[in-house]
Amino acid sequence: MSMAFRSSEPLRLGILGCANIARQFTRDVAPSAAVRVVAVASRNADTAARFAADTGIGRHVGSYEALLADQEIDAVYIPLPNSLHAAWTIRAAESGKHVLCEKPLALGRAEAQAMFEAARRHEVMLLEAYPYQFQPQTADMLALLRDGAIGSVRSVQAVFGFPLLGGNTNIRMQAELGGGSLLDAGSYPLSLIRWVMGCAPSRVRADASWAATGVDISMSGTLFYADGRRAQFACAMDVANQRRATIAGTEGTIDTEFLNHTSDGAGDHPHGYQPSQLRVRRGGAGTIPFEEVRSPSGSGFRFAAEAFAQAVASGDVALIRRHAEASLDTAATLEALAASAREGRDVAL
Repeated sequence: MSMAFRSSEPLRLGILGCANIARQFTRDVAPSAAVRVVAVASRNADTAARFAADTGIGRHVGSYEALLADQEIDAVYIPLPNSLHAAWTIRAAESGKHVLCEKPLALGRAEAQAMFEAARRHEVMLLEAYPYQFQPQTADMLALLRDGAIGSVRSVQAVFGFPLLGGNTNIRMQAELGGGSLLDAGSYPLSLIRWVMGCAPSRVRADASWAATGVDISMSGTLFYADGRRAQFACAMDVANQRRATIAGTEGTIDTEFLNHTSDGAGDHPHGYQPSQLRVRRGGAGTIPFEEVRSPSGSGFRFAAEAFAQAVASGDVALIRRHAEASLDTAATLEALAASAREGRDVAL
């Protein structure tokens, strides 16, 4: 893969859509010297103008096509509904823009594969934007695993749930837009499981509770691996906020909250960010105490955007490939779990 890169800083970023998450992203990235949000697009010119005024973005346009045609933009951030990720990522790649796309990257593996193929064909970079993955805490967790702190990983349990606001009008309740707890919440623990396990499962089994709109309001399931390992996940949109993962190895255990955004202390962050726990028990006995691991804190949006900018500036194709492989495996796993929950059977990948 050969790509042309713009090496000067900062990366000039345009935002394709005016979702609430795009406001948070813009706010958190604003202090960065590596990334500068220079334009925002909406299908409604007035919406784009209000968003730009509220967030301090210099330019706004009334169509996605106009933003993609802007030669003063190096890359785009896509916070659109899940069902639109593939189409607009491919359009952005065809326009020569690097793409930082919100999770879940796609509705299935075929879509994800088409997105990466478009990026390769047009020599741009595509990265799925899981904020927690770019937290220093996640790097510390993966380093513990690489260094053998808990031996060989045998199982993972990971959960994420939250209380849904807005009822059936919430975008997460609309099946045609890629709603449901699996794609919105379950993608987080499943992506973490993929990074920990290092590969996709061989088969999956899932059960779900369904809302009147046709989306899954909650789901849980088991992932089976060819070498006998297993992982379990749960996700929900009808519970109090919960987010945790436990990784069990042959010689110890890791426990983490894997939060998107973190702070050093509780109750002192202007946006409500909280400390995220990471602890490790080195040994198999219950009498061995957990060690707390302290990592630098901050916004996962900023960490992700800066990692993306660095990859573009340096031509770090290896990082993009690692994340692409994980994204493809996660997309396939999400697709298989959805089929399993609907059909009431094990589904092979």
